[in-house]
Amino acid sequence: MSVVGLGAWQLGADWGDVSADDALAVLATAVDAGVNFVDTADVYGDGRSETLIGTFLRERGPGHGITVATKMGRRVAQEPANYHMDNFRAWNDRSRANLGVDTLDLVQLHCPPTEVYSDEAVYDALDTLVQEKRIAAYGVSVETCEQALTAIARPNVASVQIIFNALRLKPLERVLPAAAAAGVGIIARVPLASGLLSGRYDEHTTFSADDHRNYNRHGEAFDVGETFSGVDFATGLAAVRRLAPAVPAGATMAQFALRWIIDQPGVSVVIPGARNPEQARANASAADLSALLPDQLRIVAEVYDDLIRPHIHHRW
Repeated sequence: MSVVGLGAWQLGADWGDVSADDALAVLATAVDAGVNFVDTADVYGDGRSETLIGTFLRERGPGHGITVATKMGRRVAQEPANYHMDNFRAWNDRSRANLGVDTLDLVQLHCPPTEVYSDEAVYDALDTLVQEKRIAAYGVSVETCEQALTAIARPNVASVQIIFNALRLKPLERVLPAAAAAGVGIIARVPLASGLLSGRYDEHTTFSADDHRNYNRHGEAFDVGETFSGVDFATGLAAVRRLAPAVPAGATMAQFALRWIIDQPGVSVVIPGARNPEQARANASAADLSALLPDQLRIVAEVYDDLIRPHIHHRW
């Protein structure tokens, strides 16, 4: 797959208004720029993101070559008892209908309760869904490194999706090496720390009422690690300013941040989101940048150790 994919949360909800036409334009621009991996979830806009992607796939026609990963499990109360075969089949049927496919390319458990990652019956059910050809493969999306390591130890887990960016370095320690050793793909999500690593924000930036960067700064709606990677906004701004000298000539801060992820051994694909075609095109072009130099990589580690590590390293 392409090393830069497209995260489609923005096309569903929680990032301000994105019209259907704009969403389809983002998809078209990303794919035309070389992206062939799109990540979504049944809960993004309560199916809106999946439905828009399904419309796009039909417009492209057979042989489009696009892999679509979706997720399941966040449309119900987050209780381990809800993760069972009957619900899995119902959730899969809804996603297959939304996307207009018989077999889902990749289905990921969507940051379920920690106990679910160790439940033998859950993996038996997922294996059955593969046998039934409802899904081609399955993986997990996680909040913590320990959850990732638990899933990686399972024999048929194809992928782990984890928050990994220049402000969230903990996965480098154990998760990426373990995934590489097990042949498990790593999908790097929240790669721009909810836009902090775009370099476009300052102390005067505001976000709309329906944007999670406004209403979830302290974890009011879901895990706070999903918003700005759990980094305090002011601290994140200071970190980005320290990183600015490392950005290659002719590149943007966002492209530098994406290239940093691509350069880490074990990463399969990074999935930045985009609210307009220009963002999608610029994100895809990060794959064309030269690998970062040792000095540039060292600055990321130094900034993390100085500003970020004390606040979040122990949490996820």
